[in-house]
Amino acid sequence: MKQRILTGLPVALAAVYLIVQEREWLFVLAVLVTVEISLHEFFYVSRQAGLKNWPLLGYLGGGLLCLSQFADLRRTSFSESLGLLLVVLGIPTLGLALVSNLKDYLSSVASTLLGVFYVAFTFSWLVPLRFSEPAEGRNLVLLLFAIVWGEDIFAYTVGRLAGKIPLAERISPRKTVEGAVAGLVGAILIAWGFGHVFWQTGDQKTVILVAGLVAVAGQVGDLVESGLKRAANLKDSGAILPGHGGMLDRIDSLLFAVPTLWLVWNLKDLWWR
Repeated sequence: MKQRILTGLPVALAAVYLIVQEREWLFVLAVLVTVEISLHEFFYVSRQAGLKNWPLLGYLGGGLLCLSQFADLRRTSFSESLGLLLVVLGIPTLGLALVSNLKDYLSSVASTLLGVFYVAFTFSWLVPLRFSEPAEGRNLVLLLFAIVWGEDIFAYTVGRLAGKIPLAERISPRKTVEGAVAGLVGAILIAWGFGHVFWQTGDQKTVILVAGLVAVAGQVGDLVESGLKRAANLKDSGAILPGHGGMLDRIDSLLFAVPTLWLVWNLKDLWWR
């Protein structure tokens, strides 16, 4: 626990600083670095599960998707859609020149594309979420991280102290129903407090409802990454963050929570009146 706190606190402070500062390039750079480290760990997990992959193509594809989000903000002719098209067409094509045994081609294409979409595509939505509407985006991303971190703390604490009923024993034996419920309740309480103290212009009911949906998405993201590690017979995706494991272990919830928040917030006018 002490090691988790000593590692987690400076990481959290750095993340908050990156969110509240106004330089787009610095935020995009942080997203890009996080994506590339996480992709490196994903490809390691993939290889441990017996799948071939092309890391270099994955890094290029992931970086392209992050930079295309930045290009979208600047209203250039290069867009996220064009970046996606280049990734989908480019990786299978360039992979033909890299593969030595065609029996490995299908698994290499599938594993590499999955890594790019699972890690880079999902996480890259932090960029438009933060800067499409700078003032509101800052509050949204702060709320996002508060929800995900708070949910993790509540779930971890209650799960260790009072967890009895397995949540998904086949996937992650240590996760419990009690911890999951505590994480969801904690996330909603944090959203309520955030709305009252920091974001008083936000509609309170909408903020709380969005928090619940994002919290559930975060729990699903956590389970998905646990399933990937289980398939590879690994406890952690890496060791870059002592007490926490790898970068992918830290952002697994965000990989589902980020695009969920973007979708829910941008479509809220359809279901909230």
